[in-house]
Amino acid sequence: MNTESRTPIDFYFDFSSPYSYIANEWIDALAARHGRVVRRRAILLGVAFQAAELKSPVSHPIKRDYALRDFARSARFEGLPYRMPSTFPIPTQNAARVFWWLQETQGAEAAAAWTRSAFRAFFTRDIVLSDPAALKALLVESGVDAEAAEAAWNDPVWKDRLRQANEQAIAAGVFGAPFFVIDGEPFWGNDRKLQMERWLGQGPY
Repeated sequence: MNTESRTPIDFYFDFSSPYSYIANEWIDALAARHGRVVRRRAILLGVAFQAAELKSPVSHPIKRDYALRDFARSARFEGLPYRMPSTFPIPTQNAARVFWWLQETQGAEAAAAWTRSAFRAFFTRDIVLSDPAALKALLVESGVDAEAAEAAWNDPVWKDRLRQANEQAIAAGVFGAPFFVIDGEPFWGNDRKLQMERWLGQGPY
């Protein structure tokens, strides 16, 4: 099926978001079923939360236990491995800068491969992406030049690219992750999969 004439599905995510990890595992197949491609956009949830005057659900005592339970249950529902990280949440700016560096120097496939590798490392193996040494080791394991990646995440060019991505996300109305936009229609959350499937298959409803 020709996908070139159809607009991509924009997929906004943060590497510290369990629901983004889960969604990243199904979004490409869903898109392919409907002749679409996925346009990934790494962002920082903290920036989106601040703009929306929100907080992470795990920062609210009344929500925390439920959220932690639901992360694991949602992964099981999709048949995915999941291990609650020992440090959570974590700052993910370095992993996100690596994403944008790969996206714009090596292309979408390289960035998507890094996205899968980083998510799986954090949410199934407890590899802390905010630790520079652990991040570099993961990059080597993932076939990425770790020294070049470290230079990129410290480079003002890629710091600014992530800042732009955050600003663009907020301008698009993104306030959480995963967040999808299909032909201008926003869908927030891993649990919007069925709604997205119907929208893609049957059109607006």
